Formats: sequence, C-alpha cells, structure tokens
Amino acid sequence: MSGNRAGITVTVLCWVLVVFDGYDLIVYGTVVPALLHEPGWGLNPASAGLLGSLAFLGMLIGALLAGFLCDRLGRRATILACTVWFSLFTALCAVAEGPAAFGAFRLLAGIGLGGLVPSANALGAEFVAPRHRSVVATLMMSGVPIGGSAASLIGIAVLPGHGWRPMFWVALLAIVLVVPVCLRWLPESPAWLRTRGQVERAARIEARFGVVPADGPTPSAHPSALFRPPLLRPTVLFALATLATLFAWYGLGTWLPQLMRTAGFDLGPALAFLLALNLGAVVGSLLSAWGGVRFGPVPTAAVACLAAAAGLLVLITGPGTAISYLALLLAGVGTHGTQCLIIAAVATYYPAALRGGALGTALGIGRIGAVAAPQVGGLLLAAGLGVNANFLAFAAAAALAGAVLLFAPRGVAAASPGVRSEGVATP
Repeated sequence: MSGNRAGITVTVLCWVLVVFDGYDLIVYGTVVPALLHEPGWGLNPASAGLLGSLAFLGMLIGALLAGFLCDRLGRRATILACTVWFSLFTALCAVAEGPAAFGAFRLLAGIGLGGLVPSANALGAEFVAPRHRSVVATLMMSGVPIGGSAASLIGIAVLPGHGWRPMFWVALLAIVLVVPVCLRWLPESPAWLRTRGQVERAARIEARFGVVPADGPTPSAHPSALFRPPLLRPTVLFALATLATLFAWYGLGTWLPQLMRTAGFDLGPALAFLLALNLGAVVGSLLSAWGGVRFGPVPTAAVACLAAAAGLLVLITGPGTAISYLALLLAGVGTHGTQCLIIAAVATYYPAALRGGALGTALGIGRIGAVAAPQVGGLLLAAGLGVNANFLAFAAAAALAGAVLLFAPRGVAAASPGVRSEGVATP
C-alpha cells in the first residue's frame, strides 16, 4: 500500500511522459498527407504505410524488452532512458533527407516509445493501493490521446505555413522540461530495490514518499511463469485482445487524416477528424476508469470494443460531417478505452513480481497489430478499395477484441508456482 503523496507524484510524472509518448507516436499521422507530396521522396500510400509500421515494429521490440530492462535497470532508470531515447530519435526525423533515414529514425524511436508505457504502468501500480490500480492505469493512459490531440492542434497551426519538419522538433521538450523534474522527483520502486538487496535505499524512498512497505519478503518470479499454467491462458488472451485493439487504434491514428482527405476534405478539417478521435480517446480513458471500478476492467472493455466497432460502421454509411465527428468520438472512446482497461486488467491480475513482464508481453505481442495496421491501411488504399475498406477492417478488429475479452479472466490470479517468497527466481 502506498501513501497519497507517492501515488500522486508517480502518476502525474509518468502521465506527462506518456503524453509525449502519445505525441511522438501519433504525430506521424498528422504529417502523412504532407509526406505523400514531399519532393524527391516518391511516397505512395503503400510505402507511407510501411514507414508508419516501422515505429510500431520498434515499439514491439521495446515493449518486449521492457520487462527485462525493468528487472535489470529498475523501473525509474528504464522510464528515463526510454524517454530520452524516443525524444532524440523523433527529433532526428526533422532532419531526415529521405524515406530511408526517416524510417530508420522512426524505428529507433519506436523502441523507446514501446518500452515507456509498460514500465510506467508497472511503476505506477506499485505506488498505489490495489483498489486504485485500475483507475491509475486508465488515467495514465489518457496521456496517449492527449498527446495525439496536441499533435493534431499543433499540426493545424504549423503544417500549412511551415511544413512537416517542425512537428518533430517538439519532441525535444520532453528532455528539456520533463526529464530534469523526473530526475529529482520520480522514485525508484522500493520493491525492486529490495530484490536487489538495496534495503536501505528502499527504506529511504519509502520514508521520503510515505510508502508503507508490504509485510514479508518481496517475491520474485521467473518470466517463464507467464507461459505456463495457470497464467498461460490469460497471457495469451490479453495479448490477442491487445493486438486487435491496437490494430484498430493505431490504424486510425495513422491513416485517418489521409482517409478524410481522400473522402474530399481539406487538410484542416481532415486533421480536425483526427482531433475528434483523440478527444474521444481522452473521454474513453475517463469513462473506462469509472467503468473499470464499477463493473470491472474486462467486462467494461468488451462493451467498449463493441462501441468502437459501431462507430466505425456508421462511418461506412457516409454520414454528414456532424455524425462523422460523433462516430469518431465513439471510436476513440472504444478503442483507446479498451486498451486502457486491458492494461488495468493486467496490472491488477498479475502479482507484482510478474507485472512488468506481463505488461510488456501483452503490449509487445499487441504491437504486431500496430505494425500491421498502417501497412494494411496503405495496401487497401493502394489497391483502390477505398476509404470504407479501411473503416471496415478497423471495425472488424475492434469486434474481434471484444470477442476475445469474453473469455479473459476477471479478478486476481491465484498464487503462481513460478512466484516464491524467498526472493529466488524459480525456473
């Protein structure tokens, strides 16, 4: 259990970093229309989709590495290293002279982007009471669409007059403004320190932040416990649901402005549709925080998936502008709300010793959907199948996530044979 001060400090600082994570990730969707017309680059929808997938491929690597890094370096060090890493490589995109360099920088930035979210959620879960973890996880993840909303707003102001390159310089603000604050105020996990034998340092952090240490020794576990009964089934189900959800969410985040341009809208209104999607995701974070506490994260996530699918199916009917905005708000609520709830479910279900690895596994495997989505969207456009084919594909993914979640566990895992209280990792 943790004191109020510690929980608020960790949650706020990690949330701000997640905002930059969201900006650096979703900014690509705002610049796709400009990149398609960049002189000398020769991009088409298929190649632009490949560029968009590279960041998500990096995120897959980063998310899978997160558990290892958190275990070796600590939660705090991993969070700060990931932030500096993705900020620098996102900023380097501004000086890319061609698609090859741009894609390489996006791939490298993705490694840091993918490592931050599971690390931040794992640290946040350790500084709040178990009954508050669902709320903290969903509120923290609201930073992703808020960062995306900032990218849309900045894009509306910057892109028409200054082009796409200044959009990537914004990433450096995280290093200049936020990392120094985190170096001073973001604590390391006392539980991790105790597993490393740093009992005195753990005690100092607990005293400084008002954390009440848990009774008894801090357990540890071998990561292979995630892939053995009784944890194998929930690990697979949470990963599959994450894969389908991220396919829908990041597919829309990458292609929505260009889809709306293709549908006949100018750049400003097209970016406004992306803003509506991200604002819906912010609302979804708040609604999922309430629903996760009231009904449980897994049942609420299943309903949110259906809401997203319904919103995307409405778009296929070719509604007017106002209805399109409302449909995208609903899609944002459902897709990002579902992802918040899955993270909350994982953070609640798994024991602390496996939480970082479980979050990294779910998000890492889930990034396969994020990698595939920009490519699928670009190929559908390149094949001449039109805008509706994209919306149908993303709606189908949201519905699939809901179906998978019907079989996911609700509650807290029983003690795993891979977790022992002696502080010894078991094979």
